[in-house]
Formats: sequence, C-alpha cells, structure tokens
Amino acid sequence: MGYGLLAAAIAAEVTATTAMKYSEGFTRLWPSLITLAGYVLAFALLAQTLKTLSVGTAYAIWAGVGTAAVAAIGVIFMGESGNLLKVAGIALIIAGVVVLNVGGAH
Repeated sequence: MGYGLLAAAIAAEVTATTAMKYSEGFTRLWPSLITLAGYVLAFALLAQTLKTLSVGTAYAIWAGVGTAAVAAIGVIFMGESGNLLKVAGIALIIAGVVVLNVGGAH
C-alpha cells in the first residue's frame, strides 16, 4: 500500500511541476490551479506514505523519481536539450534511489 501511495504522490508532483511550466509564472488560471492542486495532493499522499515507509526512503524515491521524470518530460515534450551529460545525471539519480532503497531494506 505504501509504495502505491508513493507512486500516486510522485504522479501528482510530476503533474504539478509540468503544469507550473505552462502556468507562465502563474499568469494562466488553469495550469496554475493544476499546479496548486497537484502539490496539495502530492504532499497529502506523501504524508500517508510515511505511515508505512521510512521518511528517508520515501522522500528519496519521491524526489529522485520526480526529478528524473520531470527532466525526461522536459526533453521529450518541451524541447529541452537532451545530451549525454543530462542522461547520465538522470541515471545517477535513479541509481541513487535504488541504492538508498536497497540499503534501507537491511
């Protein structure tokens, strides 16, 4: 259950961050409202996740996967540059999350 809630929290955070890009500095109503609702939902779900997962593991996964997903969305859908260095950075984030998750299991 905890990992399902965490996945939903990540999805809400990624949606909110993506909407923030389209809010144009919070000057567009709907993307701004989606940003606000997404972050409220993301934190509410993350808070529920912390009932069953350790804070360090949950936050590392939430932040790492969210960061990697938003970076990938930027490259794939928003025309941001996608070079080898950026791909390596995303891979390192994912590797760090995996190491923290494995280390937390002992």
